[in-house]
Amino acid sequence: MRDAVARLTPLGVAVLTLLSEGDMHPYEMIRLMHFRRDDRLVTITNGTVYHTVARLERAGLIAEVGVDRDGNRPERTTYTQTDAGAAAALEWVRRELPRVDRPGEFRVALAEVHNLEREEAIELLAARRTALATSLESVAAGRRHALGKGVPEQYLIELGREEALLEAELAWMDATIPRISDPDFTWGRDATPSERYLAQRKAARQ
Repeated sequence: MRDAVARLTPLGVAVLTLLSEGDMHPYEMIRLMHFRRDDRLVTITNGTVYHTVARLERAGLIAEVGVDRDGNRPERTTYTQTDAGAAAALEWVRRELPRVDRPGEFRVALAEVHNLEREEAIELLAARRTALATSLESVAAGRRHALGKGVPEQYLIELGREEALLEAELAWMDATIPRISDPDFTWGRDATPSERYLAQRKAARQ
């Protein structure tokens, strides 16, 4: 399992979590991800998605469940998420949430954090907050030291940006973790799909 998780890409995780909603063919996945603007987080093209699906199938994380043909359209192979795939996707999210050195992966993990239990999500985000605070302290101290040594500020602009970004994310974490902790904050997958969700799924299949 550990090797399977290590080989997962952000797009692979996106495909696996999509299949947790139900069996789909790659064309439906592509359309649904575009509808949801997942292209903000991962690169979505026909080639990357079909290649990712093939890799996931070879790894045993998804499995073929049927081939359909609608009229004159090409055959479409439908896939399902295996138990191993479900476990690997959740483990990937657990691994990436606390890390502060992989911002692209963190965005995908954050988009899928609702698949974890509330208490576990809070614990992992709190661990990330601790790591962010440590990073901020290090960056701020380094910048102060450099300024104290007479390094012109023009050479420290990037450090200033990093310090500001860390401060902003810490402020966001300090506002978000208490919100998630509130029992009134909706968490987890809605047992009753919304009309908008059902309409998107129907449109993606066409």
